[in-house]
Amino acid sequence: MKKYTFATIFCLSALTLNAQETYTEKLQQVVESAGRIILHQEQTITDLVNGARNLVSKPSQKKQIDSTLHDSTQTNATDSLLLGTKVRMNGYRIQVYFGDNSRQGKAEARAAGLRFRNSFPEHSVYVSFISPHWLCRVGDFRTREEAREVLRQIREMGMFREAVVVKSKINARF
Repeated sequence: MKKYTFATIFCLSALTLNAQETYTEKLQQVVESAGRIILHQEQTITDLVNGARNLVSKPSQKKQIDSTLHDSTQTNATDSLLLGTKVRMNGYRIQVYFGDNSRQGKAEARAAGLRFRNSFPEHSVYVSFISPHWLCRVGDFRTREEAREVLRQIREMGMFREAVVVKSKINARF
């Protein structure tokens, strides 16, 4: 009987210690070699997910988030300049790198993204793998003319001579 009492007390104390960390906090922890999840949601939704009892509606506050390199295989951070509602829509991006499916291709795609980010920090950079190629695409342009103007600036600087404007789904903000 003492053995079961001790086991029950041990389990309850472990549950109590584990309950101090919410589900959303545990979900957003950085896990080596597995990436990271970042949640952006109103506090009321977080409270609902975590099972909070007293739900008080608070107006959502928009946050400015650090901009970094977007990588579809591992998300390091989210978009910069979150100033309004983000909507996925048809638009254009500039493809500054197109490589093979090797590790070197991945490294070159990321390097191209960093070089672009240093010269044009106001534009988003997207590194992705679309089988069987590594790509680096930049910008979120609603019209082809907007994309062509930035492409002209890139070429004037002598960067990315093979860059082209491509149709893509973009992250537009309203």
